[in-house]
Amino acid sequence: MLSTIYAVLFYVATLVLVGGVGYRIWEYARTPAPLKIPTTPAPTTWGGVVWRLFKEVVFFESLWKANKWIWVFGIVFHMSLWLIFLRHVRYFQEPVFTLVALAQPIGKYAGLTFMLGGLGLLARRIVVARVRFISAPSDYLMLLLFLAIGFSGLMMSFVSHTDIVAVKAFFLGLMRFDIQPLPADAPLLVHLTLVALFMLIFPFSKLLHAPGVFFSPTRNQRDNPRDKRHVAAWALRMEKAEGGQDTAMNKS
Repeated sequence: MLSTIYAVLFYVATLVLVGGVGYRIWEYARTPAPLKIPTTPAPTTWGGVVWRLFKEVVFFESLWKANKWIWVFGIVFHMSLWLIFLRHVRYFQEPVFTLVALAQPIGKYAGLTFMLGGLGLLARRIVVARVRFISAPSDYLMLLLFLAIGFSGLMMSFVSHTDIVAVKAFFLGLMRFDIQPLPADAPLLVHLTLVALFMLIFPFSKLLHAPGVFFSPTRNQRDNPRDKRHVAAWALRMEKAEGGQDTAMNKS
């Protein structure tokens, strides 16, 4: 019964996550940018735009220029998260890819740096007055959710070990629609419940800045307003329609 409950929970959470994020990306892609508003200094070529986005996504370039100590906590938090994600990929692979296998010893201790970065970002929202003023309850709750996920994961790694072979069999079984027994260890069940909750919340949260940054006109536009007039597709259609009406009126 426990295995079935968690199997259904993760099937639903996966559908919400994939469907919700896919829908939001579709919304971002179809939203017009009526103005040419790249944050200057901005690149003038598409190659420059790609390089700018790469630096923003991987190195948080704009945050580095704005605030060095927040950048430290942000980069530690996000890089640790990527290592943890890479380490957890092993539960969905058989055999395990070489890169994932190499990440195992590093990813185990990335949980500690993940907690350090998360606590730093939480302290920023509490200590810095201007950030505290614009912070909504959801901002604190998402950070607390991350910290709870990290803490429960560290409990399994360093305090109360669980049967990871059975856990892997459970998730491999989900991929084949074959439900396998899930260990009934309390830290594991808490950890999985929090992860499923995160998956359900993600498509409706501010965490969508992850895919959203690629659709930000301040980042993905070239700085070429003197060379080429920027007209949104809907505005161009309106101009053509108005032009057609004017031509018809002139003929009449």
